[in-house]
Amino acid sequence: MPKNILLEAHAMTLKQGTGIATYARNLASTATGLGHDVELLIGIERAINRREALLSEVVLNEAAAPKTIDPLKMIGRAVDWTIGVPAGARTQRLPAPRIVLDPGSGTTAQRRHPTHGAVRFWERAFLHFNRFGRRMAVKSEGRHDLFHVTRPTPAFVKGAANIYTIHDIVPLRLPYATLDNKKYFYTMIRHLVKEADHIVTVSEHTRRDVQEFFDIPDNRITNTWQSVSLDEALVSTSDDVVARDIENRYGLAFKEYFLFLGAVEPKKNISRLVEAYAASGSTRPLILVGGLGWQYDKDLETLQDERLLSWRFDGSHIRPERRVQRLPYVPRGSLISLIRGARAVLFPSLYEGFGLPILEAMLLGTPVITSTTSSLPEVAGDAAMLVNPYEIEAIRDSIRTLDADADLRAELASRGRSRAAFFSPERHAERVKAVYDKVLG
Repeated sequence: MPKNILLEAHAMTLKQGTGIATYARNLASTATGLGHDVELLIGIERAINRREALLSEVVLNEAAAPKTIDPLKMIGRAVDWTIGVPAGARTQRLPAPRIVLDPGSGTTAQRRHPTHGAVRFWERAFLHFNRFGRRMAVKSEGRHDLFHVTRPTPAFVKGAANIYTIHDIVPLRLPYATLDNKKYFYTMIRHLVKEADHIVTVSEHTRRDVQEFFDIPDNRITNTWQSVSLDEALVSTSDDVVARDIENRYGLAFKEYFLFLGAVEPKKNISRLVEAYAASGSTRPLILVGGLGWQYDKDLETLQDERLLSWRFDGSHIRPERRVQRLPYVPRGSLISLIRGARAVLFPSLYEGFGLPILEAMLLGTPVITSTTSSLPEVAGDAAMLVNPYEIEAIRDSIRTLDADADLRAELASRGRSRAAFFSPERHAERVKAVYDKVLG
């Protein structure tokens, strides 16, 4: 029987997107494909004024204003900090869009489903938990059979089954690599594990991690893995078209560069990657695609190393050229072209709950070098070169080997496509269905 599902999906509204945004988007599509009625919950900065609904809609979607002091917000935050949110956070159905939405954000995709907004949702849940040590109630318009929270957030819907997805526990496993409040993260996860109707993880590694750190029996936690769905028009584009696209946009030659995907943050291991690339002696550039995360000063300093500067003669002038280049943001279509055009994707991350970049690369037939740590071996299987991410020499040697061996690159590309089939949307739907059927009865 179709059920009404409320999906926490605030990450889908973020302009540059995240792995959790991809997860939420795919989960919404999956649940809809299973025949359920899916509605989304996002955080909004201010309540919708029903008497001025159109104006409220415009304000809701306006560009971020410069940082200014908002007395009403400060008062509201002080109240929430002092007494929590004992009456619960009320949601409002957002009006169907009557304005032009920003195509560069995730808003367009997010608004394909009926959407609820809750004022300062994540922040208020945090403040309530800090005050009372328990989840904040969400009082939504309409009735929902299931509330699925796509990232750990201490909130619940009374009368609904409440499911929480835990992508990883990096703040506990690698505490030096994040700026999270570790005490809050630990106590919040412990509480969710105790109170949830079910916990979902995106890898076997994360499932084992959660069970090692917290007391949760096998029958209350399930790994569904992740999936990725790519636009068929982008996937079926000819290599010649892709080659022209990346040459015109980025000045890169087809299969003549290496690619890294991810934010600049400690767990991504960028400094060791760049050191290994420099030591490999490759003349092909390394392109880093991703914004700034946190604790990135050391990585940025490494990227400015003079060893990464080369010189090119263009026929009349000798010009400096950086061997490692960083693109802070790339549109989705161009990103697919960059992955397809890469000689290999290099992803020697220290820790990942899943590792979507390697799945996308395998699906597109691009060879991968990734790590022997966390969930990455179970995602890659035998379809990638696995290296110890803490050993610069091991990363260096793998880059040299893959760069020089065309047969190996072809073999990994073939294995990658086969391995990616294990994470197909159809298989992901089967796993999600099993969880939902179990919880909903």
